[in-house]
This record gives sequence, C-alpha cells and structure tokens, in this order.
Amino acid sequence: MTSDVRATDDAGFSGLVWVAGRTFTMGSNEHYPEEAPAHPVAVDGFWIDATPVTNRQFASFVKATGHVTVAERAPRAADYPGALPKMLRAGSLVFTPPKAIVGPDITQWWSFKFGADWRHPYGGRTDIRGKLDHPVVHVAYSDAMAYALWAEKDLPTEAEWELAACGGLDDAEFAWGDELNPEGKLMANTWQGTFPTLSTKPAGADRTSPVGSFPSNGYGIYDMIGNVWEWTSDFWSTRHPEPASHSCCIPSNPRGGDADASYDPRLPDIRIPRRVLKGGSHLCAPNYCKRYRPAARHAEPEDTSTSHVGFRCVKRV
Repeated sequence: MTSDVRATDDAGFSGLVWVAGRTFTMGSNEHYPEEAPAHPVAVDGFWIDATPVTNRQFASFVKATGHVTVAERAPRAADYPGALPKMLRAGSLVFTPPKAIVGPDITQWWSFKFGADWRHPYGGRTDIRGKLDHPVVHVAYSDAMAYALWAEKDLPTEAEWELAACGGLDDAEFAWGDELNPEGKLMANTWQGTFPTLSTKPAGADRTSPVGSFPSNGYGIYDMIGNVWEWTSDFWSTRHPEPASHSCCIPSNPRGGDADASYDPRLPDIRIPRRVLKGGSHLCAPNYCKRYRPAARHAEPEDTSTSHVGFRCVKRV
C-alpha cells in the first residue's frame, strides 16, 4: 500500500501518484442499493492524476488540438426523438439554488442553460478568470476521453478509481477514515448547510474549489471526494456482481458491465449509454446525497455535462 510521486503540474501538485496493485473490497452494503454487494476485486498497480484535470490543463489541451466540447455543439435531432427544436442548442446543465423547494423534482435546481460550457461555467457572460486551478466542468464523457488520449493516458475504471480513493484504508467510510469531519475539520468540498436551498459557505465559495484545497488521502491524492464528480470508463450497472465463491475466482481488473445494460429504462427512445461517476461533488450533503464516499457511484449519460462533473486520468504500466 505504498505510493510514489512523479512529475509536477502548473499548480505545483504532483502530476501522477503511484497506486500499488492489491485485492480490496469494492462497494458497500451499508448505503445505496447500487453500491451493493460489497465484493473483493484484484487491481494491478497504476499511476493516477493527483488532482482532477483543471481549467488550466484543459485549456492547454484545447489550444493544442482545437477540441470543441459536447456542450459547445448543438445536439442532433436524430439523437433525441421528441426533443423540442428550440432546445437543440449548445449548452449544459447548471445548478442554481432555489429559494424553496416543492417535492423531489430536481428541475427546481437544475436547468439546461444555453451557452454554458467549460469556459462559461454558469452560462451567459461568466468565465473562468480566477478559476484556472479549479476542476474543469461541463465535460461530457467523450471530452474527458479525448483529453486522456491527448495526454497519453486513459480514464480510470471504477475499480481503479475506488482503490485510489481509499488511500490504503480498508473498510473505511470515507477516504480519510470513518468520520465525515474528524475533530470538526472539513476534509473535502461538500455542501455545507441544507441542500439545495441554504449554503453556509462564505460568499463565492459555494461552487468548485481550487484543486488541492483540502487534505490529500493516504496515497497523496487530492479531491477524490467532493469538489466534482469524476468520469470513469465503466458502463453503468444497477448493482455490483455477487462476490466470488472462492478466492481463486476473485475478479481481476474488472471493467464493469456492457453498454446495452446501461441505457436508462425511463427513456426507452433515447439510446445513450451511461457511465459510472465517482466521488460526489460540492453539492453532496447529508440531508440529500451521502455520496461523498469511495464506494458511492452514480449513473451519467455519456452525452451529458454539468457544472459539477469533471475527471482525472490514469496511466497503466
């Protein structure tokens, strides 16, 4: 359970951290049903980015390649049967805290904003000045993968990501231990207050934070919990597989389910695969979403970008 460090990025954080391969217990039986069952898996060693990819790093990629993100392109009508023509414009999902809520309808705090993208995180005339060392957001799966390939890396599997997030701890609730705020100390950028109507954070600090603003885990990796959800390469599955009946049969370097099983059954006419997100974000709160844990997972359509989803990369040996 050792780690090493190699390279340095513009913000001064170690660019890649070595995570030694081992067998560990993936998933949890204690929280949301999609995290179960807890089961042992074996994962080979790999290098992982010490922080999420930042706006500064993503800007270098765009400058070098001319990449245009999904959020900057108008959707094709053929991909979205029944969509209103007026909605087929470039944009992305942005969180806006409501003054009050009625029921569980998330459209009260999430809206599709035309013109929202990685350069304009809240739409309109917003920009990333002063946020170059914040995680890049409004990146769809293909945008994250394009960056990874350009950087001669890859996106992590769910198992790789979860192993790295655990930081060498076994069966711990969080990436740093079993208490959310040990001795009152904030360990990650998660929601403070009552989600989604009341944030008790200082003005201007209620969204993403610069990478490395909170303590690293035991491997020296930052922001594995909170700040932004992170893409993995695994297709979504509603549950983990059952544990192996014998130690000789423990899955090695699992790669998740298949594309067909990942489709959202609530949208039978839209065949967009979903991938696994990990880590929670600055919007996760005890009163609403306790997914600021290594075992937590969330489904995200490949084409979807939001103001609280980013990514980091891995490099395999």
